[in-house]
Amino acid sequence: MPNHKLSVSPPPVHRHPLFFRALLRHWGIRHLLMGDPVQLKDEGNKHFQAGEIDKAIDCYTKAIQVCKDKKVLAVIHRNRSACYLKKESYANAAADASKAIDVDAADIKALYRRCQALEKLGKLDMAFKDVQRCATIEPKNKTFLETLRRLGAEIQAKLKTTFSTDSRVQNMFDILLDEEMDKDKKEKAANNLIVLSREEAGAERIFQNNGVTLLLTMIETGKPEMILAAVRTLSGMCTGHKARAMAIVNMVGIDKMCSIMAIDNEEIALAACNLFQCINDSLTGGDKREYGKEEAMVLDASKDLKTILLSLLEMVASKKVSGHGRDQALNLLSKNVPRKDKKEPDHSRTLFTIDHGLKKILKVCGQISELPDQLPLTENTQLIASVLLNKLYDDLKCDPERDNFRDICNDYIKSKIDPNDMDKTIHAINTISGLLQGPFEVGNALIGHQGIMEMMVALCSSEREVDQMVAVEALIHSSTKMSRASFIITNGVSLLKDIYKKTKNEKIKIRSLVGLCKLGSAGGDDYSLRQFAEGSTEKLAKQCRKWLCNPQIDTKTRNWAIEGLAYLTNDADVKDDFVEDEPAMKAMFELAKSKDKTILYAVACTLVNCTNSYEKKDIIPELVQLAKFSKQHVPEQHPKDKKDFIDRRVKRLLKAGVISALAVMVKADSSILTDQTKEMLSRVFLALSDDPKDRGIIVAQGGGKALIPLALEGTEAGKVKACHTIAKIASISNPEIAFPGERVYEVVRPLVNLLHTDREGMQNYEALRGLTNLAGFSEKLRVKIVKENAIPDIENYMFEEHDQIRQAATECVCNLVTCKEVQDRYLEDGNDRLKLLVLLCGEDEEKLQIAAAGALAMLTAAQKKLSTKLTQVTTQWMEILQRLCLHDNPWIQHRGLVVVYNMLNSDDRELAKKLIESELLEILSVIGKAEDNPKRQGSIDTARECLVKAMDLGLIKPFSSPS
Repeated sequence: MPNHKLSVSPPPVHRHPLFFRALLRHWGIRHLLMGDPVQLKDEGNKHFQAGEIDKAIDCYTKAIQVCKDKKVLAVIHRNRSACYLKKESYANAAADASKAIDVDAADIKALYRRCQALEKLGKLDMAFKDVQRCATIEPKNKTFLETLRRLGAEIQAKLKTTFSTDSRVQNMFDILLDEEMDKDKKEKAANNLIVLSREEAGAERIFQNNGVTLLLTMIETGKPEMILAAVRTLSGMCTGHKARAMAIVNMVGIDKMCSIMAIDNEEIALAACNLFQCINDSLTGGDKREYGKEEAMVLDASKDLKTILLSLLEMVASKKVSGHGRDQALNLLSKNVPRKDKKEPDHSRTLFTIDHGLKKILKVCGQISELPDQLPLTENTQLIASVLLNKLYDDLKCDPERDNFRDICNDYIKSKIDPNDMDKTIHAINTISGLLQGPFEVGNALIGHQGIMEMMVALCSSEREVDQMVAVEALIHSSTKMSRASFIITNGVSLLKDIYKKTKNEKIKIRSLVGLCKLGSAGGDDYSLRQFAEGSTEKLAKQCRKWLCNPQIDTKTRNWAIEGLAYLTNDADVKDDFVEDEPAMKAMFELAKSKDKTILYAVACTLVNCTNSYEKKDIIPELVQLAKFSKQHVPEQHPKDKKDFIDRRVKRLLKAGVISALAVMVKADSSILTDQTKEMLSRVFLALSDDPKDRGIIVAQGGGKALIPLALEGTEAGKVKACHTIAKIASISNPEIAFPGERVYEVVRPLVNLLHTDREGMQNYEALRGLTNLAGFSEKLRVKIVKENAIPDIENYMFEEHDQIRQAATECVCNLVTCKEVQDRYLEDGNDRLKLLVLLCGEDEEKLQIAAAGALAMLTAAQKKLSTKLTQVTTQWMEILQRLCLHDNPWIQHRGLVVVYNMLNSDDRELAKKLIESELLEILSVIGKAEDNPKRQGSIDTARECLVKAMDLGLIKPFSSPS
């Protein structure tokens, strides 16, 4: 460090000499730590010129902290403003430029930078004033004049649009609120208003033009189509804008929004739910815009969020709320209360919901539609409530929190059990059923309490149909996890058999049969652990199929038949019989498409069993022998669970229309479509796509687009399997047909996810093939692959020892090299990318050579510098090039000759001379003189072009015969 002059008063003479050294050392270090602002500024400038923007900002920030000179400080602020422009942090860029302008109002650089930042922030009027001052200072500066002209035009266009938009908005409201207006015009105006609200400028114009009040007037009409249009418009206005969302919440009122969602209209309830979700997203981080100084004006949203949560909890148990409204309230709680990531520390929303709403959710679970004075419900309400209970319980962190949850449930059940009031008692039993379908261990613990199981057994023999139904359903749910249901396994079969034989009621009969099915499937697919006698499970399944195909029976009862098959199809004979029964399969698929989504899990289970796509443990022969020797149980595979039987079942399912059913199931409400169900659907899709010949059917029936949400959400195993299926389809299908519209761009990320080294080799291979196909389709897709940071992973697989994976990676790179970003990677120094491509051209595998030589040909054509670089990466380049040009395969030979032509055309005369002085001249002459041949015409023409180029360069002369 240079010595600095220190403005320190001289110390008293009597001080020890060491004192001076210590004092100087102290001041020197302090000065060093604080830094010299000019030096820090210069260092920042160097970083900026090198493109190291973050480091430049760091230097300028440190310089600002220590700088005392106003003029230097203004320069540093101006420079940091340039950095923020590069980082697209426009609010910060404008603020820094303003600080420089405060010191020097004629600082032309600061003025222009603030103009650029303000333009990006949408403040065109202010940007125009700044560039106007710039043009006044330097009237001949073309950049300033062009910006002035452009901004002037944009402001005029904006004013024109604003006035036209304002008049359009008013016109739309006039049409919608005119009682005598034609219905078609009203519908068109409503749709236009919704579309306008989804654009930032349009949403702002509606808001500024008294739009919220007019939308409330539309809602007050009470007409469903008007309410729907108003709510959807409000959703568009609230999306991604915190300040506007808060204003709308206060103008409309949370109670009003809840009353709209409570209406008995599925579409309106769903639209109101979406409005709440848009508000929640905007208030909790969905608004990504930079407010700058205006941030202070945006109020704290925590109070509104708490009010919304309490209002939703009130809706859950309110009799005034419709079944559809209750479903959506539960859905909103399920989506927004539990943490999305268990690593997040804050789970206060969950604890608040348990304290203020757990009993309300339990009340919903206990409702029995057959009894009077019950809450309005849909077919799905109680399952959504069970899913919510499960999510809340899973979100708890410690035992005291779980104990509190269990205690609240226990107190609620105790308060409902009354021997003198059977209606209250079966409400308690039904609540336990809801817990058994959600947090099983909580429900299972309650069943274990004294008197509960005995009461369930007693209810089974009640004379009332509703008592029997509730008790049998509770027995079925309590046997979900066999290892924890010893009482049921011990006593359940005889009890359920007795009910099945004695009852004449079909509803009770089918439920008791499902209980028997469930207990009978305890051995899973282990052939040696069959619970019933030979042929009994087939009889039970036959009865289930009979009920399933009977349209006279109510839907809920038919759904129970599918529940039975979900368990019975663990047996290979049953699943084989089921796929042979086409009417039964079609009946199941139709039920899967119906509004009642409680059956999704059972349908998914049945399909997983039929396709044998469940998780299988690898059986190690040595361990089997050891188990036999020690007389331990050894699982046995049923003969009908072998591959040829599975393949036949898959073909039958495809023929019956399983894909269209799966596509509808995937679109189900997110709360009912649990992560476990998604994983099972992914497993089924993967099994169905195993044969390449069947993938066309999957695409034709909408399977391609149905797979994308499964690949992005759910369990890790489920997402991987969905990604693998997408890779299988993408590798052999036309992407435009398989994934129509913008969906094709959503396919890239699932494929890139399969490139991780912890994935299986087959998954890597098919992902690479899928990406190769996409990369060959359009430049936009190639850019998308690059943006997903897939290139490093693809390049790594070019080093793979497995021949097919290495070939697939090289083919993928070959299709990507037309992308400028990929070419830049090959131009960079300090890596072996180009060397690897050259060496792969020298491999023996022809498909690998075609891909590597193709990539090399395109790279050298696009970037002339690479022709010279190619000769520097390996000494074998000439030998490899000659081998390519002499290859028997015309595809390889042609690519090699194109590389030679590109090298001759590279503006490097020394390189061209070296090529012509080598044996390549003879090779080119032989190929060029050959007779025209359709099979090798490409090679012959390219060789001739090489010779012509060499003549143009004066490296060879045309042969002239003597006169």
